[in-house]
Amino acid sequence: MSDVRNNFGKESVTRKSRKLPVRLDLTALVSISFLLIMFFMLSSSMSRPQAMDLGMPDKIDVDFENSAICDCADDRSMTLVLGKNNEIISYYRLVNNPYDGPKKLTYDKNSLRRELLNKSNLVLQKYNNDPKKGLIVIIKPSKESGYKNLVDVLDEMAITDVKTYAIVDLLPTERVLLEKFQ
Repeated sequence: MSDVRNNFGKESVTRKSRKLPVRLDLTALVSISFLLIMFFMLSSSMSRPQAMDLGMPDKIDVDFENSAICDCADDRSMTLVLGKNNEIISYYRLVNNPYDGPKKLTYDKNSLRRELLNKSNLVLQKYNNDPKKGLIVIIKPSKESGYKNLVDVLDEMAITDVKTYAIVDLLPTERVLLEKFQ
């Protein structure tokens, strides 16, 4: 059909211009959107958060002070009690009969790291450098210690290459020890 209009015999004085249809070229828009998608995909994959694997056992109700269910070698075990004000109380072997300690440590590399390396070397020398019989570190955070303190101690475990460590609740005797040192 043709474009026929009825103007009822009246001629227009001005001639109307014919409007051309708008044609959009989306090539540039597609290429820019593709580049943006690629940029965000790559930047999100490069900035993944780093996490440390930590396997925690199920919670059981056992009196660890009076039972022998936790039969780890006490000549290989070192306990770190995390207190307030960024302080650590450390002892080697059992809390009731420590071989070395209790000592007050801090989180810097000349304190905690040196102590972990010394004890690790002592244990390895005792067991003829057997990597399966390394140092066992028991980490006991108190309610006054912060999350950052626990993360710092776990970082030190990775730095000093301590393979066996556990996070355990405080015993009543260790609470008394912690109050005595603070």
